Amino acid sequence: MRIVSLLASATEIICALDGGDMLVGRSHECDNPPWVRSLPACSEPAFDISVSSGAIDAEVRRRLQSGEPLYNIHSDLIRSLSPDLVITQAHCEVCAVTPKDVERSVSIDQLSLSASSVKGVLESIQQVASRIGFPERGRQLVEREQRRLQTVRERTQNFSRPTVVAIEWTDPIFCMGNWGPELVDIANGESLLSRPGEYSTAIPAEQLRAADPEYLIVAPCGFNLHRALQEQTILERHPWWSELQAVRHGNLIFADGNLFFNRSGMSISQTAEIVAEILHGITFSSKTEGAHWLKKSKQTL
Repeated sequence: MRIVSLLASATEIICALDGGDMLVGRSHECDNPPWVRSLPACSEPAFDISVSSGAIDAEVRRRLQSGEPLYNIHSDLIRSLSPDLVITQAHCEVCAVTPKDVERSVSIDQLSLSASSVKGVLESIQQVASRIGFPERGRQLVEREQRRLQTVRERTQNFSRPTVVAIEWTDPIFCMGNWGPELVDIANGESLLSRPGEYSTAIPAEQLRAADPEYLIVAPCGFNLHRALQEQTILERHPWWSELQAVRHGNLIFADGNLFFNRSGMSISQTAEIVAEILHGITFSSKTEGAHWLKKSKQTL
């Protein structure tokens, strides 16, 4: 089978199933495992994403309202790759290429994934596995991820349960929904301002001030750690920012949202481990602080 994956999490899943040799094309966002970057990129953003988060949000809203695409699909390239299957996602028309994006350009058999919860992510693994002919590998992979998540829950259960707000956009502030609150719960934290399985939503900034969590995790959608760190100056524009207890106590965290918090693939279990490390200082296979997340101490604010 020849597959073009236009969803980063699906690319991760295929590779975790030992089906990477089926991949002939990828999306511009597919970057894990690193070797997939050598595959031809079959999509690209339809506008400049190097601008500020506020400008990105404004352009996304404008395009959604006018019906303009958020992504350009390289249809001629996809046709030349002769795929048997193209994988997209139907959960969010902002985060990744959707079936409609592809249908505008090419007519090829599609598998469209949609996950809004940990259960949904695990179901996506099995769905991909069955579609590409590896149902037993999929079952084993799901069981492995379930055990890994259970280990996080067991190792954190005797710690105190701090309050947490995780945000996936800064201008405006979007609280992290979908599977994010579940991962916080698995790591024995109390997620504020968002509930499991619900879409991430924009909130008035004053709601964050009122919630005043013990920990604040900033993991903007699509931003790596370096880009996430640049959002600090945007957040500091709020006159009450320095009054938040997470800021005062040095529990302001910036994290790689692109690879971990916002991706519905093989990184959800490691994301739960990262949250456990942030909240309780527990490490699993290796320490991730400095590589995937950073704590901004009181002295650096």
